[in-house]
Amino acid sequence: MKFTGKKLNDLLSQPKLAVRSVLLYGPDQGLVRERTKIVAQKCVANLDDPFSVTEFAGSSLKQNASPLTDAAFSMSLGGGDCVILVREAADVITDSLNYIFDQPTRCWPILIEAGDLTPRSSLRKLYESKADLAIIACYPEEGRALEAFIRDFLAGENLTIEPAALIFLAASLAGDRQIVRRELEKLALYSSAKDTAADRVTESDVVACIGDSSETSLDNLVYSVGDGNQAAIDQTLSKAFIEGISPVAAIRAIQRHFQRLHFIRGQIQAGSSLDQALNRLRPPVFFKRKDDFQRQARNWSSENLGRALQLATDSEIDSKTTGLPAEILCSRTLIRIAQAARRR
Repeated sequence: MKFTGKKLNDLLSQPKLAVRSVLLYGPDQGLVRERTKIVAQKCVANLDDPFSVTEFAGSSLKQNASPLTDAAFSMSLGGGDCVILVREAADVITDSLNYIFDQPTRCWPILIEAGDLTPRSSLRKLYESKADLAIIACYPEEGRALEAFIRDFLAGENLTIEPAALIFLAASLAGDRQIVRRELEKLALYSSAKDTAADRVTESDVVACIGDSSETSLDNLVYSVGDGNQAAIDQTLSKAFIEGISPVAAIRAIQRHFQRLHFIRGQIQAGSSLDQALNRLRPPVFFKRKDDFQRQARNWSSENLGRALQLATDSEIDSKTTGLPAEILCSRTLIRIAQAARRR
């Protein structure tokens, strides 16, 4: 059964695991690991106890998955509860899991970590079809979800954040949860060590610690696409993938950028000046990118912006449904949009 929204929050907040097994998958492997740890702590008291935690690498089960079956029904050597973790799992263990779940004997909880499984994956189909199994998709958080995580993280460090700083920070952070968490840890340490006694993170703190948003990979990427700079696209997209930013996150960044440009074009066509339209844009354009944004707003027509948005939307759908490599689909789409920029 799929767990999202409130259902997912309830599952993660309950003191004990309410299902027999959980499959956690997706492009954000940092978030997969983080949620696996949360779920595992509901099963055993000490995750460092080798008698309570049995861990398998998915590759070790490709030829012979019987050790997984043996562990699922084994007696606890320490007399307490146990949990089984399978890292980097693949569809080859689906038959073994089917056998385990069909047995009348209750097995230990099994937590499965996997990559970005396609809808045709037998693992996904198994966990989606049974009410006593949970499947959790882990995609890079953005928008309000990312802002909420930032606020909650900083609150845990006894820090608050100014609204403008939150908007800037959320726009600067993207990709794997572990990368986002490391950047927030750095920001919290920086803010706590300031000479002032204030416990409020400002936009200046974010710029000083996280870095200029014009230097972030996604920001460089979207402006390179808007300028039709294919050489820069190749470089920034490769850097983004290395940093853990998923193809879907890159496509969505392109969508947001071109939606903002489309909004500006609509305001101008309705009679507003470019400056008036920019003043209505929320969040506002980062001041060091204002000239670049204005240039692209002048150069792109509403018709071409509409085509670019359609290409981005089609690419996101294809990456989730066709089974083709998402990185290749993303790269091809950005090149096609960049070609449109050069033809405008």
